[in-house]
Amino acid sequence: MITHEVRARKSAENLPREEQLAWKIAQVAVDPVAVEADVVEMIANRIIDNAAVAVASLNRAPVVSAREQAQRHPYAPGAAIFGVDDRVSPEWAAWANGVAVRELDFHDTFLAADYSHPGDNIPPILAVAQHLGCDGAALVRGLATGYEIQVDLVRAISLHKHKIDHVAHLGPSAAAGIGTMLGLDAETIFQAIGQALHTTTATRQSRKGEISTWKAHAPAFAGKMAVESVDRAMRGQTSPVPIYEGEDGFIAWLLDGWEGRYHVPLPAPGEPKRAILDTYTKEHSAEYQAQAWIDLARRLGTERPELRDPANIASIVLHTSHHTHYVIGSGANDPQKYDPTASRETLDHSIPYIVAVALQDGGWHHVDSYAPERASRPDTVELWNKISTLEDPVWTERYHDPDPDKKAFGGRIVITLASGETIEDEISVADAHPAGARPFGRAEYVQKLRTLAQGIVDDAELDRFLGLVERLPELTAEEVRELNLRAPAGTVDAGTTQGIF
Repeated sequence: MITHEVRARKSAENLPREEQLAWKIAQVAVDPVAVEADVVEMIANRIIDNAAVAVASLNRAPVVSAREQAQRHPYAPGAAIFGVDDRVSPEWAAWANGVAVRELDFHDTFLAADYSHPGDNIPPILAVAQHLGCDGAALVRGLATGYEIQVDLVRAISLHKHKIDHVAHLGPSAAAGIGTMLGLDAETIFQAIGQALHTTTATRQSRKGEISTWKAHAPAFAGKMAVESVDRAMRGQTSPVPIYEGEDGFIAWLLDGWEGRYHVPLPAPGEPKRAILDTYTKEHSAEYQAQAWIDLARRLGTERPELRDPANIASIVLHTSHHTHYVIGSGANDPQKYDPTASRETLDHSIPYIVAVALQDGGWHHVDSYAPERASRPDTVELWNKISTLEDPVWTERYHDPDPDKKAFGGRIVITLASGETIEDEISVADAHPAGARPFGRAEYVQKLRTLAQGIVDDAELDRFLGLVERLPELTAEEVRELNLRAPAGTVDAGTTQGIF
């Protein structure tokens, strides 16, 4: 890897193109390096993972709405939409499928200087592949680039520090991935990256306070913009330059300004793109920082059933990282995180709620654990209000450790019983994490798909889809167009919402 220093520059410096971050990303995208076998395997796993969580969300309101919008834009050849037979314009397929993938907050993740769900690259890149007739080998190359660029940006550039939503790293990565897949030249990819970044910067209010349905739409919008940005760049249209370093650009006004220095690692020429191997998926439908806490809470609740009764508890304090405390913990100072009438999106970002339910239920369910009747259960509300978080510098340091073998996303739990007894335990990573107690492999991804698709997609359809994924780099263009899961007629909500389209 080559580490590139990136900072804001005065216009008078006339920063050469080859020194701009967007150009360096484009150079990675055009590098024809082969995709290694373990990377191909993981790309296939993540296509399965995305399909699993998308199918489970097919009849949720945001997904129905996004699908209805997409269906108003039929196109040939077009791209597929999860659950149905329609073929639509690729940017709208990226939109509909992006919302379906993100709605349950249940797919892969990478956390470093910033946060990300790199699987959000798959819907826009796959949609373009289906529409333009790319084969499996080209799709794999594009996805390897998308993952690489997003992960490398997330390693180095903190957006959340300035309350910028993390999807600002997704627009450029998806644009770069599409460029790789289509074999575009560096100039075109460079312009597409700039447009994609410029159009996808937004605040983190979508993940603060009363969290709305836009949380699922935000990455889909970035993917849609990436498709459109590549289209414009292919037609010769240009973007703001330099987009990252410019005097009125991204770093100068939205990030650390003139004092900011970012050190972005990118593969050297000829170096394989392997960043996907540093990412990890979710066993539970909850914000990633909650994964390890769910595993710890369900174990403690099973081992010590008395902990499920709030009458036995004086307090529960979770000693954890800065992010967990301030974003999904009591440090956020969001009263909604303790509100039993809060939205699913808000409860998904409340670690006190999640620990209370996992402790009492001994597990987690992507629907039942968020049900209004579950959230409002009196004994749960009582226990929930006894749980708080506290930032521990040790866990914050481990959260940001560049060594993947030392990086941790959990913390230490201190339970004070009404009797005065204290129970302490800790967990570093989720059970499903590559370094966890039960790491996910192909069998676990397939099981996740079969579990979430039960009652929605027939077994024969699942087998057909999995058969294609098994041969991913060998697929013909027509087979890539069939990388979708269809539900039986009448299973998918046809939708009745009205809008402009």
